[in-house]
Amino acid sequence: MSLTRRDFARRSAITGAGVALAGSVGALATAPGALAAQETTEDGDQGADALGGAPGYGPLVPDPDGLLALPAGFSYRVLTHSGKTKLESGEFTPSNHDGTATFEGPRGTTLLVNNHELAGPRAKWPHPVPLTEGLVYDPAAAGGCTVVEVRRDGHVAEWVGIAGTATNCAGGSTPWGTWLTCEETEDRAGKNGMTKDHGYVFEVDPHDRRANRAPKPVKALGRYAHEAVVVDPKRGHLYLTEDASGPNGLLYRWTPPHGFRHGRGKLRTLSDEAGVLKAPKCYDSGGRFVDDLSRATRIGTVYGVDWIEVPDRDARTVPVREQFDDGDITRARKLEGMWWGDGGVYIVASYARDESPVQHDGQVWFYHPSRRTLTLKVLLGVNPDPSKDGAFDGPDNITVSPYGGLVIAEDGEGVQHLFGATERGRTYPIARNELNAGTPEEPSYSEFTGVTFSPDGKTLYANIQTPGIMLAITGPWRRQRP
Repeated sequence: MSLTRRDFARRSAITGAGVALAGSVGALATAPGALAAQETTEDGDQGADALGGAPGYGPLVPDPDGLLALPAGFSYRVLTHSGKTKLESGEFTPSNHDGTATFEGPRGTTLLVNNHELAGPRAKWPHPVPLTEGLVYDPAAAGGCTVVEVRRDGHVAEWVGIAGTATNCAGGSTPWGTWLTCEETEDRAGKNGMTKDHGYVFEVDPHDRRANRAPKPVKALGRYAHEAVVVDPKRGHLYLTEDASGPNGLLYRWTPPHGFRHGRGKLRTLSDEAGVLKAPKCYDSGGRFVDDLSRATRIGTVYGVDWIEVPDRDARTVPVREQFDDGDITRARKLEGMWWGDGGVYIVASYARDESPVQHDGQVWFYHPSRRTLTLKVLLGVNPDPSKDGAFDGPDNITVSPYGGLVIAEDGEGVQHLFGATERGRTYPIARNELNAGTPEEPSYSEFTGVTFSPDGKTLYANIQTPGIMLAITGPWRRQRP
C-alpha cells in the first residue's frame, strides 16, 4: 500500500506534531551549525553540565607509536596490515580495508569478513586480493574480501573469501550469518580492463569456504554503485545505499518474491528479476514532495516515504539513478553506511556540497519500516577547519553500540576519528588516527572504516583504510548515559 502525500499530511495533522518519532531525537553538536534537539536547558545553555556530565571515556592520549590515540585505559592490537601480515596461502594481506562484520566462529573464535576497496585493474595495486582458485568472479578485478579468524589464544589467520570483484566498499551482515559485499562501481565488461559487468552484491560465507566457490552476483538487488546493505529480519526486505553523484544517488528497498525464505546461499538461487527493487519518494508533513534529503535542516524532521519501482535494475542502457525524472524520487549525496537496530535502519549521508540543495557535513537518518517514515537523527554543519582536532565531519561506516547509541567511523577532511553518539546525540571521541601519510607541514590521515563490535561486545574492531590496517580495541567499555 502506498503512503500518499495526502495520507502523510493527514496523519501529521492528527498527531499535531508530525508522525510519532521512533526513538530519541538528537544531533551531533560538535560541528559548527549542528543542532541538538531536546538538549537545551530553559536558559538556552548547552554542554556537559546541562546534560548531566560529559559522555565517553575522557580525552584521547597520543600514541607513542604514532598509530592510534585512545582514552586512558584502552589499548589496541594490529590484526592485519597490508604488505606486512600474510594470508594462509602466503601472499600479503590485501590493501584498502573497508566494510567489516564479525561472526561467532567455532571453538570460541571470532570471524571477521573484511572488504578490500580496490578499483580498476589489478596492475594498479601492489597488494590486490589474490586470485584463489574457485573463488574468482572476474580475474581482471583487484578487489574482494578476506576472512580473518581470531582465536582465543590470540593467533590470527586470514584467507580469501571472494576475489575478482571491484571496489568492495561497505556491505552488511545477514541474520543467517553471512556477509553481503557491495561493489561501489558501475564498470561494465570492457571498461577499466574488466572482463565481466560489475556493480553487484555478492554473498560470502565466513563459516563454509566451499559455499563461496563459483561466485555469483545477486543481480536481483540491482547494478549500481552499491555502498551498504541491511536486512530487515522480520519482513525480509533488504535496504541498500548508493554512493553516487551526477545525479545524486538513491536509497533502495528490495522486496523478496512471494514464498521466498532467506537463508545461507538462498540469494544466489534467485533469478535476475526476482522480487521488486524500489527507490523512495518522500513527503514532508505538509504533503509536499522532497527532492533531496539535504533539504532537512532541523533535527527531528520526519518525512513520509512511498516506494517507486525501478524500471531496469540491471541498468542495461541507463544507470538506475538516471531512470527517474525530477519529481519521481528523493535523492541524497554520499549515501554510505547502514546498520539495523531499534527496529529499523540507520542510514548515513556523509556530506552534501554544491551538487545538493543544502550543504552539510553529515546526516544520520532512521527509517521506520512499519510507519514508513525517515527521521533525521544527526546533522553536522559544514566544518570550516577540518585540520583542527575536536569537531567531527564526514560520517561513513556506522554500528549500533552494545553500550548505547552509535559508533561512527569518520571519513571527512583533516583529522580522522572513531566517535560515539549517545541516544540523545551527544558525541565523544573513541580513537584518532595518528598515522600521518603526508608530511609534518601538510599532514594527511586516512579514513576509518569497518567499525563493528565483537559478538560478545568486548572488542571494537575498525580499520585504517590506507594502507590497510585492521585494529582490535579493548578497554573499560561502559554503558553511556543518553
